[in-house]
Amino acid sequence: MPDLARSHAVVIGAGMAGLTAAQAISGHFGKVTIIERDVLPAEAVPRSGTPQAQHAHMLLAGGLKALQTLFPGFENDLAEAGAVNIRTGKDIRFERPGFDPFPIRDLGIHIFCMSRPLLEAVTRRRVLQSPNIDIRVHSRVTGLVASRDATRVEAVRYDSEDGPVTLEANLVVEASGRCGLTLRLLEELSLQKPEATEIGIDQAYASTIVERPPDHNADWLGNITLPSAPASSRGAFLFPIEKQRWLLSVGGNHGDAPPGDRAGFMDFVRSLRTPTIYDAVRDARPLTDIVRYQLPCSTRRHFERLESFPAGLLATGDALCRFNPVFGQGMSVAAQEAVILDRLLAEGVPMERLARDFFAAIQDTIATPWGVAVSDFVYPATRGVRPADLAQRLQYGMALTKLAADDPEVHRLTVEVSQLLKPQAALREPALAARVISLI
Repeated sequence: MPDLARSHAVVIGAGMAGLTAAQAISGHFGKVTIIERDVLPAEAVPRSGTPQAQHAHMLLAGGLKALQTLFPGFENDLAEAGAVNIRTGKDIRFERPGFDPFPIRDLGIHIFCMSRPLLEAVTRRRVLQSPNIDIRVHSRVTGLVASRDATRVEAVRYDSEDGPVTLEANLVVEASGRCGLTLRLLEELSLQKPEATEIGIDQAYASTIVERPPDHNADWLGNITLPSAPASSRGAFLFPIEKQRWLLSVGGNHGDAPPGDRAGFMDFVRSLRTPTIYDAVRDARPLTDIVRYQLPCSTRRHFERLESFPAGLLATGDALCRFNPVFGQGMSVAAQEAVILDRLLAEGVPMERLARDFFAAIQDTIATPWGVAVSDFVYPATRGVRPADLAQRLQYGMALTKLAADDPEVHRLTVEVSQLLKPQAALREPALAARVISLI
């Protein structure tokens, strides 16, 4: 007999968080409907609903592992679509103060570099192979409908090309990135909103795609240049992407924004701490205009602390926690959250408990990347509550970097943590901590 409590689920948003959530849900519900305000392109091109999509994105190893779990064979799909297979620690030159470059080692971990539109297109194709998933495009959700007793969500209202629609659902997942619908419903029901922790970074960055010169014969495929913080926040990412191209993103924070004109942009690139990227791209043929984007703050919403929350409603991805894009964690965390949602549904968690269990279960997943976000307090202008032990954390981080440069095993461990394969707590294991502290 079919489970009527799991007949229909609605996912709001067809970005990476929405697509992965829909895939996770599809094995446990009779039907899944994704509602998306954009018209989704058939090809791997940017769309208006993801203005940040033209900038450098990283699919970390932890995110790739999660996508492989949700979509078996996903790595093959990426390779066939033209994504560039990268050996972490070897193929991307990593420049940081004191280490230009950081020791180059093949750490046995691989990822793929590609444009965000390519990743979305590959994921979307896999989602649409699920016969019970439907995507309704050019449709804007206007509100969530609660039951008469205000204990659960039972429908979604949206405007389609044919007019307003009310769509009943047993589960609604907000993956729109803004969380506005969920917060508005809590206000309408006179329920407490989640506390929000913010780290004000005023991050601004600009990007362009250039032709990767066929005669580029350096021993690296891409380059990351970290700033000399706190004196400067200027950094850059040069990633190889599909079709023999480089995607270059440069950025700064607290008012140090890259210009949008080609000459000003290249002057910004030339001002980076090292000349590596400028020397590589100064004669490369531009393929796109300069695009710019700004993010005022990293935001973490503490849904796990709420005592009351409507059944049949979840938030995921940026709606839960929006990270500084410089660290490239958002897509990978969203995919990992989807894997957790899949597990909870497989365990038979009832709708009345799903939100509570989900918000609790993802905290360890969020903790590691959010711990990295705290490093933004190295800049005096960063807004928010500074950790009382910030100086000690920064000292520990610098000493750990020195140790990783000398010890390949420690190097691998730090990469496993940064790639979201292991928790940040692994960097504080007693034996390792003792070695690190001895260098302070």
